[in-house]
Amino acid sequence: MTAKIRSSKGAPYARILGVGGYRPTRVVPNEEILKHIDSSDEWIRSRSGISTRHWAGPDETVAQMSVEAGGKAIADAGLTPEQIGAVIVSTVSHFKQTPAVATEIAHLLGTKKPAAFDISAGCAGFGYGLALAKGMVTDGTAEHVLIIGVERLSDLTDLEDRATAFLFGDGAGAVVVGPSKEPAIGPVVWGSEGDKSDTISQTLPWDVYRERSSEEVRFPALRQEGQAVFRWAVYEMAKVAQQALDQAGITADELDAFIPHQANLRIIDSMIKTLKLPEHVTVARDVETTGNTSAASIPLAMERLLATGQAKSGDTALVIGFGAGLVYAATVVTLP
Repeated sequence: MTAKIRSSKGAPYARILGVGGYRPTRVVPNEEILKHIDSSDEWIRSRSGISTRHWAGPDETVAQMSVEAGGKAIADAGLTPEQIGAVIVSTVSHFKQTPAVATEIAHLLGTKKPAAFDISAGCAGFGYGLALAKGMVTDGTAEHVLIIGVERLSDLTDLEDRATAFLFGDGAGAVVVGPSKEPAIGPVVWGSEGDKSDTISQTLPWDVYRERSSEEVRFPALRQEGQAVFRWAVYEMAKVAQQALDQAGITADELDAFIPHQANLRIIDSMIKTLKLPEHVTVARDVETTGNTSAASIPLAMERLLATGQAKSGDTALVIGFGAGLVYAATVVTLP
């Protein structure tokens, strides 16, 4: 007789219960970037919309920024750390291959032995984490899941690269996903286009340091083919965003907010036009003062919209992340 495996059963639906963010104390204006590249404040603003970004100090580690953001998200959800059943951390700037920084963060937060792991999905990492968390909650493997997007991209910035020196910032954003009696996280439209993986990449792999230990090897940095990435983001990601709306059964007119990955203000403005978003839709433009924080950008932008009153609890928001891989993830959520 074949044994039957019992399946777990969780909540009927999942929702975002709380959000938190942490921005490093050091604010870096364009003028500081211009000490290293031949450019101008006007050029940087016209190309990216960025005027300032935050860079982490020595004590503002990936783990510490995550603890700050994660703690705020847990408190915002009305929970205690002991109630967190899983911790998912999306980052590309934690330099230890192992162990996962999620385990350290879970310990520092005071949780009780939750599942804890890192994912590497670049600027789409928050969307990937959201999809995983939703599945955990509805499957019953974790009642409450903490998702953290965190980056110290200043460690991977080539200050002499005119194409990228001004783009990146540091910070951490977090949300808690838990049970819901009604749908509050739509189907996640996600995927990858690996044939374009060289358009955003690290300049050197870590093993180069072992192979060329006797030579002077410059520390790896992020590089990207700006025009290729811009075209892909504007034309292809608008299609993905529309698919997310369609699968959630939501029209652009029914949206209250649009929270895209904060890569570039021109990309955001182009997507607004392509999606034909009505004027009443609040659009996150956190990139102007925070820069591109990769996996942290969507939860940081969400936290700021709610904190400033530009969006409110219960609003319907379209979120989409896209970046290195090239990877993407989009969904419609109810704001906490």
